[in-house]
Parts: sequence; structure tokens; C-alpha cells
Amino acid sequence: MTKYIFVTGGVTSSLGKGIISASLAKLLQARGYSVTIQKFDPYINIDPGTLNPYEHGECYVTEDGAETDLDLGHYERFLNVPTSQANNVTTGRIYQNVINKERQGEYLGKTVQVVPHITDEIKRNMRLLGETGQYDIIITELGGTVGDIESLPFIEAVRQFKWEEGAHNAIVIHLTLIPYLAAAGELKTKPTQHSVKTLLEYGIQPDILVCRSERSISLDIRKKIALFCNVNVNAVIESLDASTIYDVPLLMMKEQLDKTVLSKLKLPQKNEPDMEKWKEFLGRLKNPTSEVKIGLVGKYVELPDAYKSIIESFIHAGSRNECKVKVEYIHSEGIYPDNAKEKLSHLDGILVAPGFGSRGIEGKIDTIKYVRENNVPFFGICLGMQCAVIEFGRNVLGLQGANTTEIDEESVHPVINMMEDQKSITAKGGTMRLGSYPCDLKKGTKAFAAYGKQHITERHRHRYEFNSAYLSQYEEAGMIASGINPESSLVEIVELKNHPFFVGGQFHPELKSTVANPHPLFVKFVAAAMEFAKKKTK
Repeated sequence: MTKYIFVTGGVTSSLGKGIISASLAKLLQARGYSVTIQKFDPYINIDPGTLNPYEHGECYVTEDGAETDLDLGHYERFLNVPTSQANNVTTGRIYQNVINKERQGEYLGKTVQVVPHITDEIKRNMRLLGETGQYDIIITELGGTVGDIESLPFIEAVRQFKWEEGAHNAIVIHLTLIPYLAAAGELKTKPTQHSVKTLLEYGIQPDILVCRSERSISLDIRKKIALFCNVNVNAVIESLDASTIYDVPLLMMKEQLDKTVLSKLKLPQKNEPDMEKWKEFLGRLKNPTSEVKIGLVGKYVELPDAYKSIIESFIHAGSRNECKVKVEYIHSEGIYPDNAKEKLSHLDGILVAPGFGSRGIEGKIDTIKYVRENNVPFFGICLGMQCAVIEFGRNVLGLQGANTTEIDEESVHPVINMMEDQKSITAKGGTMRLGSYPCDLKKGTKAFAAYGKQHITERHRHRYEFNSAYLSQYEEAGMIASGINPESSLVEIVELKNHPFFVGGQFHPELKSTVANPHPLFVKFVAAAMEFAKKKTK
């Protein structure tokens, strides 16, 4: 029988529910349990696909093409197991499902209400993954903070769910804050007490409290929290600020969070968690033998969460290469032909990031001209790859006005063009090439050398493609298509023959990089940056 763990948050947002959920899942997985994590978000958007990255950070795309919350990226990076559409549900989707059922007459003329109709739909979604029979334990993270109006239906659904499943089949972990007041010189438990009190008013007694804090929590404070919040002392877990999110599973293991959870769920502890490979990864991450500076050129650089998966991919690839990757954020709007050298010459490699729309695109193109002419290692992702195609068309092939039809619909040389089957679509959200697609690599190319195999799959999120009418011109001039979709013949990867590392992918490789399997293109890109750095110092 599948067991359920719910993770709620109190006091303030951004305490790290996603990291705690992923860390607990990792420890349970390391004990031999089959675990997955799902995220329930209280906003009314159907999914994060149409949200501005400044609002919500990056939009994470799953294998099956769902546009989801960035926390799903943490789940995959920690567990090395793909998530799906079922792992992320929003209020918008819940209400849309209920309204569709009402329109189809499924409620037989009854008054449709938050309780029971909305809460029943939430519970149905909570059980979907458990009903597949693939998992021993499902961890459900509830977005938002307890006490928010928009979170109420989810909290009520958890109360009902816990009651229906029984005491040892569903538990609640409440993540809260123990702030340190410098003036008083002490940690304060009152915010936690209030947060738990709010949960109790909604009919939920948390089973475990995970307390975020800057300072270590003494036994006396734990006893005080346990007394006021109706939990055992060993169920008050300390979660200190860590130097990297990848420390958190080991910190939680030290706090015995996994043991406490298993005893509450009446599950055998099996063996101790096997975290040796994780420790090896951390050892390499914290003891690098070299360092490189890589520029991330994009237009959302004020909010690093907009490029969360890319940053994490550099951490994975850096560890694999025993190299510290220092990422420098560079706004593409600030780069011009006359300042490119000044802004970029100190870097060992440059990644041109994905994005939508015209803002900052010329800066990306000027960046790519600089790296191509100066043999700086280059990696272009999605729009970054498309900008490389435009730059090469304009400056090598002499195609004046070469552009993408996303920016210039009347371009005389539309080297990047919309797919035919996209042209009739007007609705936004979920209308792109989304999710996993196959790609065949050409032998003897940098892409083939990186992956070490011919047939791969990668995740996509875009509407525009390389215009194959120009392919022979490009290949004759030295920009080759080293990866092709076998079904549609669309170009997936371009690279330059006579360049130490110049690779652009139409897909998003960062979405598949995990601690256990760093993405091969990132690994090779970091290695190329290390070579470039060595040459510079000679």
C-alpha cells in the first residue's frame, strides 16, 4: 500500500520545502524505497508555461511535455528519476477539471462547491501517482504558506485525506522558521508556535516539524517546541543554512529525518541509506583542482532562478571535472559590437541562454560573433543556438538581414522559421514542441564525442526551428548539423568544424542533468573552458 507524506510551509515563503522534500526522498530512495514527489501550487494559472520568469523563475519541462514548477527540477536532480504531468498540479487545473465536469453534467444538477467538489478533485490528483503501483512512498509538497487564502482548499484536502487513509498511511511535515533576534541574542520559537496553531485551526496536527534556522537549535528549544506544538522531541528537526543544497540530504540524515518518517509510517528501516556516490560528488564539488569563469548571457539575469537548471548543470559538470565553475551573469541588452571584447575577453567560456521575444537578441548575436572569431568555447541553448545560426548567416554566409521569423516576420533570409503545424495556433501555453524527442548524432562530431552514442533523446520547449532550406549553404561554409530528428529531419544540434568547442542545441539539455548523470554537453563544455583557461595562462 502506498504511503503519503505532505510537506507544508509556515511563517514565510522560500524556506526550501522543495529541497527538504527532495532530500527526504533521496534518503528514502537510498534505503531502497521507490519514491516520487509531486507539487501542488495554489496559483490559478493552468501551469507555469505562460508565467514571466521574473514572476516564477524557470519553467521546468518534463519528459512527457508538461510545463511545470522549477521544484520538479530539484526532484529529478536529486532522485535521477523523471517526473511527469501528474507531478505538478495547480489550482487552475483543479478548477478547470471541476468546471469541465460541471458543464458535462457529471454533478447531476448539484450545487458545485469548494467542499466537497474542489477538495475531492484535489484528493483525486493526490492519489493518481499512488494508484500506478510504481511507488512505495509519495511526497506531496504544498506551495504557498499556511494561512494564505489560496492554500485553504489544499489544506482542507490534506485534512480529509489524512483522515481517510489512517494515521500511519499519511503524515504531515511542517517546515517553519526559528528566527535569530540579534538584539535579544536568542532564537525565537513564537513564529513556529503560531504557524502550527494555524494548522491546528484547520484540523491538521503536524507529525514532524522541520525548523529552518541560522543558528543551531538547542535541546531546550526543541523541548519547548515539542511541548507547545504537540510533537515528539525527536520529531523536531533542525535545518541549518547550508553552503550548497546538495549538503541538505546529509544534514537531514544526521538529524534522522528519514528514520523518524519511517517509524511514523510504520515502515521497516531496511538498511542504512547508501549515500556513498552522493558523498563522492560532494567531495569533488568542494575540493576542485581548477577554476573557470563562464559567462551566462541572457535577458533575465537579474533573477538567477530564471536559469536554475543551467546553474545546477554547471555544478554537476564542474564536480565531474573537479573544477569550480564561476558563473558570471551578463545582460544581453548591454552587449554591442564595440564593447564585446571588454565585456567578454576575461571569460573562459560563454553560454548564450534560452528565452522568448526580441529583447536582448542583438546582444546575443554580437556575443556569438566575438566567441566565434576568438575561438572562445561556446554553448548555445534553444534561442542561443538560433542566434548562432543567425550570426553565422549574416557574418559568414553574407545573408544580409538573416533573422528568425519570431523577431522579423518579413525577413528576406528566415534562417530560423516557425514549424508549419504551429502557424495556425493562436492560443498561448502548451502549444510548442514540448517534451522529449529523439535525435540522431553524426559520427565524428563534437556532439557524438560528448554523448558517446548515436541515438539520444532531449527535451524541447520552442516554436521556431532551423530552416532546412539553408542547410547545404551552412554545411559548405563549416557549420554542420551534427544532430537531426529522425522523424521530422529537423536540425537539433549545430556545431562549427574549425573551432575548439562551438555547439548549439535546439533542445534544453539542462533539464536532464542530475547529480548521478551530469549532462554530457555541459561536461564537455566545462572541459573545453578548462583547456581554454590553461592556454590563456601559458
